[in-house]
Amino acid sequence: MNQTTHRRIVVVGAGIVGASIAYHLSGKGAQVTLIEAGEIASGVTASSFAWITAAHAGADPIAQLRGMAIEAYRRLETELPDLQIRWTGALSYNESAEYPASATLLSSAEVLAREPNLKNPPPCALFLAEEGALEAVQATHALIVGAQALGAQLLTQTRVTAFKTCNADVTGVETTAGTFDADLVVLAAGTGTRQLTQMLNVSLPIEASPAIVIHYQTQPGLVKGIISGPDMEIRQSADGTLLAAEDYLGEASGNSPTDIARQTAEAIRKELHGVSFIAPQTVAVGLRPMPADGIPVVGYLPGGGGVYVCAMHPGVTLAAIVGRLASEELLDRQSSAALQPCRPERFFQNSGTVTNNAALTR
Repeated sequence: MNQTTHRRIVVVGAGIVGASIAYHLSGKGAQVTLIEAGEIASGVTASSFAWITAAHAGADPIAQLRGMAIEAYRRLETELPDLQIRWTGALSYNESAEYPASATLLSSAEVLAREPNLKNPPPCALFLAEEGALEAVQATHALIVGAQALGAQLLTQTRVTAFKTCNADVTGVETTAGTFDADLVVLAAGTGTRQLTQMLNVSLPIEASPAIVIHYQTQPGLVKGIISGPDMEIRQSADGTLLAAEDYLGEASGNSPTDIARQTAEAIRKELHGVSFIAPQTVAVGLRPMPADGIPVVGYLPGGGGVYVCAMHPGVTLAAIVGRLASEELLDRQSSAALQPCRPERFFQNSGTVTNNAALTR
């Protein structure tokens, strides 16, 4: 057996990205320890709209990576049926986004055939049949259960307090539950990733970008798939819960998340037939890890060896493909062309920081 399958890897962060990485690494035979400061999916994963989409506004440096995302989930759900992805398709009439060639242009009548409860169907809209959504917390649990079945160890309520190093290389982590030796450490801690890298005297420009996700109690069957328009972005879960995604505008009166939830409910009533009742269940502000240039950060941390970083938005869309490609880089030494725009060293090219890619060839 290849000795790489025995590698000890610590993954820090048990959101959907960390869970996917842990699952894929475990599937390749690595000895994985997944460490989480809180509970499973207790960060931004819990407040994600969780739309699996290839659409993107403006130029897209990661078009290749984004284009692989849906197929990666299709492949993953054959291994883990408990992911329970709903491939409902997505109806979009938001002019700011650019859509893949697979999108179908629908007339107003065809839009109504897809979503008969729309009161004001647009003259035309794009339909992406291959897109869908999942329940992010449940899917994260499914990935971790899958990883554990392959031998992974999970520790929640366990905070990383320091890194073990030998010369310039990281050789493990010190935590509130003890010390864990590792051949490699993967940081997938969302907005907490920046603080972790600062312990290694490397500062990644990753900011917390807030967004609102609202869960409404309402009657089932209001919408069939994902609807993204200028007045609302909504989808409905299998249990009838209606999810809406909105921009975070601050806490001032009139713009607070509670105010946004009320205004969005009013917009949904205006846009949909048959809304007999609609009441917010939860209003959550998720802090998305947003690199300064908007491009995911995936790859070995510059400086010493032994640390690989995964911080990105959209985390849910990219979790399956990044988990697979990262596991191939870490264990098979297969450098991914799709991940090349995401390398952390782009932030240090003019700073004099030494870039270490030796781990790819070790």
